[in-house]
Amino acid sequence: MTKVNLDLPEEVFSTRRLTPDDFVRDMRLAAAIYWYQKGEVSQEKAAQIAGLNRRDFLAALAREQVDVFAVDMDDLQRELNRG
Repeated sequence: MTKVNLDLPEEVFSTRRLTPDDFVRDMRLAAAIYWYQKGEVSQEKAAQIAGLNRRDFLAALAREQVDVFAVDMDDLQRELNRG
């Protein structure tokens, strides 16, 4: 596993009222959700980035009120028009 080190000002931890470990966990989840929403990573990869299994990642998406399945309305309309 690759390890990444970040130098962050001490104030970021007190601003969010998180320990450094909790901050990193939260940051990993935020990045995973962001990249998943943008369609850059799959659910499985996003779960790995977040350090979660897929079920727990889906639960995190629900807590954050993020759509689990992206629907392109134009694609949906084309499918409906095909009958």
